[in-house]
Amino acid sequence: MHIRTAFAAAGVALIQSGAAASVEAKNVIYIVPDGYGPASQNMARDLASLIETGTTGGNPEIHELPVDDLAIGRVRTHSASSMITDSAASGTAFAAGHKSYNGAISVTPEGLPVGSILEAAKLGGLKTGLVSTTYISDATPAVYAAHVANRGSMPLIAEQQLGYSHPLGPMVDVLLGGGRCNFSPNNTEGSCRSDNLDLLAYAEEKGWTIAQDRNEFNSLSKAKLPLLGLFADESMRYEMDRKVLQDQPSLLEMAETAVNALHSATHRNKKGFFLMIEAARIDHAAHASDPANHAIETWMYNDVIAWVREWIDKHPDTIMLSAADHETGGLTLNGYDPLPLRNGTHSSEHLQSVWDSRPEGTDEQESLRSDILPAYGLDDVSDQEIEAIFEASSIGAGIASILSARAGVDWSTGSHTSVDVTLHGYASGWKRRALQADLAGGWDNTELPRYIEEVLGLDMDAVTKKLRRAAEKDSSWLGERNVARRSLGGCDHYH
Repeated sequence: MHIRTAFAAAGVALIQSGAAASVEAKNVIYIVPDGYGPASQNMARDLASLIETGTTGGNPEIHELPVDDLAIGRVRTHSASSMITDSAASGTAFAAGHKSYNGAISVTPEGLPVGSILEAAKLGGLKTGLVSTTYISDATPAVYAAHVANRGSMPLIAEQQLGYSHPLGPMVDVLLGGGRCNFSPNNTEGSCRSDNLDLLAYAEEKGWTIAQDRNEFNSLSKAKLPLLGLFADESMRYEMDRKVLQDQPSLLEMAETAVNALHSATHRNKKGFFLMIEAARIDHAAHASDPANHAIETWMYNDVIAWVREWIDKHPDTIMLSAADHETGGLTLNGYDPLPLRNGTHSSEHLQSVWDSRPEGTDEQESLRSDILPAYGLDDVSDQEIEAIFEASSIGAGIASILSARAGVDWSTGSHTSVDVTLHGYASGWKRRALQADLAGGWDNTELPRYIEEVLGLDMDAVTKKLRRAAEKDSSWLGERNVARRSLGGCDHYH
């Protein structure tokens, strides 16, 4: 058999020999550090120690980050169509336990819908939530509560996430992130929709509490489910930009709000909740080869893990699992020194927008030296480096290349890689040892939702049967496989 044919056939088959769960839990929190790899953690750890303590090099005072002692296994990430997955195919594996083609949102290579762990949780009486710093209808959150042939169908995904067109009704109780453009009618500025469907108005009619800015987010802690928070038309700000501008909630704040809201709605019940949290912009920073930004996003992921870990210690009926959908950038640390990374205050993406909006007639060299380089932490920039920045594909790419070179940070690609990713996990007390024993070793990404299914006592196959029956009657809600890609910030949005 041809290797590609054999590979695809193997990818279609659902793996049934996964780990047996020796623990039970009321709640499961699954955290996806999109695009994160071992070198990401290494760089974030060193930069955090440098900023917090002033240490660098091989100094033994370099401190661990919260994720460092939670590794319990590793995960294979290939899709049914490629050795290098995208977030849609890997998300379909993580959410629904099936291999599929790159671009698929919880459908098989034949286009048939498959039930997700979140949908099984909802139909099993649990509350559910999705949190992300990118479009909430982008690939990773989409696979848990939508089924479409192509991840580019984000307006259709948004409809399903709210239950407007999902054949089984609303599956999510908390949605927090970016991507408001997919919920706004086409007569609204910044809309991504081609029709006049107003999903925000629909959500309000259905009783959702809606927040669209920082002040409205602050009131969500007192609101009852369901909650819809959309804090940007597209992706939310990178953390290093957000800390300066202070106009959006952080990933940590959204995670805290989601966990507390779901717990408040379930703590008196026998049934708990399932929550997926995506640290999405680790991946975006890697696509941009933006080193300090990538490290800061990874640091934020660690902060989320630390908070969840402390919360689980107080609520031992909860377990946490975390694995990246794939590694991005082929990141290596060669001749590495994190010192040049510590002084930047903005991402290359933000500074590119500053550059693009400079007044007409501004002296380019003066603007670069006064407005761009200091905010990126670049000083003593030579004329040769200035020339290299102007010769790059963009100013943002040019400054990222200079900073990476100074720090000894090498990117082998601007896309994904096929390397295995690390599986992290946490539970309180004896459950932690049992979780480690259950999941030690190597796993295919399709096996993880089956493990969660057993932990929570759910049935994903029953959800699949319901979805298939709905598709037999009318498959229009699955969309079309051939959907044009959207461009975002000069980059292919298919991350």
